[in-house]
Amino acid sequence: MPRELTSHRVNGLNNGLTILVLDEPGPGGANQHYRAIWGGVPGNPNAEIANTTEIKFQNGPIAEVGTNGLTHEALLAILVDRLQGFQRGSFACRENALALTKLEEAQMWLKARTEARVARGVEGTLIK
Repeated sequence: MPRELTSHRVNGLNNGLTILVLDEPGPGGANQHYRAIWGGVPGNPNAEIANTTEIKFQNGPIAEVGTNGLTHEALLAILVDRLQGFQRGSFACRENALALTKLEEAQMWLKARTEARVARGVEGTLIK
């Protein structure tokens, strides 16, 4: 049974987005498969059909299962690029700048985690 996320709901646009978690947590305790749904009118077959986007994260070590999804780093890169674009345009603001800084910080910490795993010889495995 899908689980619905609601922490994104802060305004009319976000209130109209449904985000579902579609799978059970994997070996590391995190889920890998999400679906966002927007548009359309629930329960009205004559209304515009809803749009969906699915995000599938890497599930399992690449050496064992191959590349089968996005990484946190890839998704963060998309968000950083988008906020950088807003900051270059007419929607630049302090809040965007702070969010951008935190996303870049998240990228830094994930890179440090990967570098430490490489140094320990456990990157690409389920070993801590």
